[in-house]
Formats: sequence, C-alpha cells, structure tokens
Amino acid sequence: MLRIAICDDEKRQLNQAAELLNTYLRSRPGLNGQVEVFQSGGALLAHAENAGGFDLYVLDILMPELSGIDVGRRLRALGEGGEIVYLTSSNDFAADSYDVRAFFYLLKPVEEGKLFEVLDGAVKKLNRRRSSAIVVATADGPRRILLERIRYVERVGRCVLYDCTDGTIESQTIRVSFREMAAPLLADRRFCLCGASFVLNFQHVTGVNGQVALLDNGRTMTLPRTAAIGFKKAWGNYWLAEANE
Repeated sequence: MLRIAICDDEKRQLNQAAELLNTYLRSRPGLNGQVEVFQSGGALLAHAENAGGFDLYVLDILMPELSGIDVGRRLRALGEGGEIVYLTSSNDFAADSYDVRAFFYLLKPVEEGKLFEVLDGAVKKLNRRRSSAIVVATADGPRRILLERIRYVERVGRCVLYDCTDGTIESQTIRVSFREMAAPLLADRRFCLCGASFVLNFQHVTGVNGQVALLDNGRTMTLPRTAAIGFKKAWGNYWLAEANE
C-alpha cells in the first residue's frame, strides 16, 4: 500500500493534483495506492500526529499560516520519513526544500510525464528503504527494526539501545564488541560510528554545530571532540549524494 497525502490551500489546484495522482496510481495498479487531500498544513500535521503519516507527501509551498516548507520541517520533527515532493509557482524555495530533505521540487503547472517520472523515483527509493532492516534479540523475542526508523544506537552497560522514531528498543546482553554488533548498520551509508560505542543515523540529523548534532526530534547529541569534524564532513557528503540520486 502506497499512502499519498496532497496539501494545497487552493481547492482547484488541490483537485487537479489529486486527479493527476489518481491517474498515476491507475497506471501502476501494483502499487495499490491511496490518496488523501488536505487544504491546510495544520490539518495534514494533525493527521500525521494523531493517525499516522504517509509514504509520500505532495505539498504546495505558498500557503497561509503554515507554508509547505514549515509543514515539511514539522513532519521531519515528528520523525516522518516519507518522501516530500513540492509543487510551487515560485522557484525561490529550492534551498529551503533541500533543508527538509525533499525528494523533488517541481514548478507549476506540472507536466504529467515529469510528475510521473518523479513519483516513480520516489517509490523506488521508498521500496529500497522499506526492505532495509535488522533483527535484534530482545527479552521479548526477536524484533525487526527498519533502518530508516533508527535515530541512533548506543551501548549502555552490556546491552545496546536502539532509539527509534516509534520508541526505544533494548537488546539482550551482548557477547561481542559494540562495533561487531553495529556492523549491519555501518554497512549502510546512513550510519556513522561516533566514538567507541555510539552510532548516529545521518537521515535524522538536521544540523551539526561544532561538537553538537541536532536531531529531527529536537534533541541534541554531543559528539566526541576527535570525531566531530569527520562526522560533519561525512554528514554533508551523505546529503549531497542523496540530492544527486
């Protein structure tokens, strides 16, 4: 199931975008998609917070009260990892769209073929992320954790804590080194070893200031002094690579 949210304060353009997306889904029946429409950023955010988010967000940028960029930032703060595609009549917000890790930025009026090409790319990226997971042994049995939901991992005593967008998971007592335990994460370019017993997910880091990494839930993490410069460079390189995919 592919869940898509569209948000535009102008009803005519909202309906046009919804029609385009439904045409896209009819042309790709294997996606089994569903479209929901929202006429304000506040309504979309309330749904994401209370009933769960979406796989793909198609957002207008120029909206009253909350702009599409504001909505994107708040979705990221909620831990929403869905792909964001911006539709706008102005090209003045490209840098801001990069700030919220948008998948693409399209100028209105949108050409159907170009939109479908962008949506295919977003779906491909979503499917790749959905298939990436690890299985962790816990006191309640094995737990499968999607890599995209992990903010950071740290060793605490003889256990490993996985801080995720939907809660914290504690492993059983480990009998190998932390680096060996974290090897499946470090094989994915989203993750970076920071010191001897801490791994951060670049995907959930919104900024780096000196030794401080800012996470998308508002928390800050202090990096080891010897690791801070290398981490900031690696974080920047990760997002540059993402933007060019």
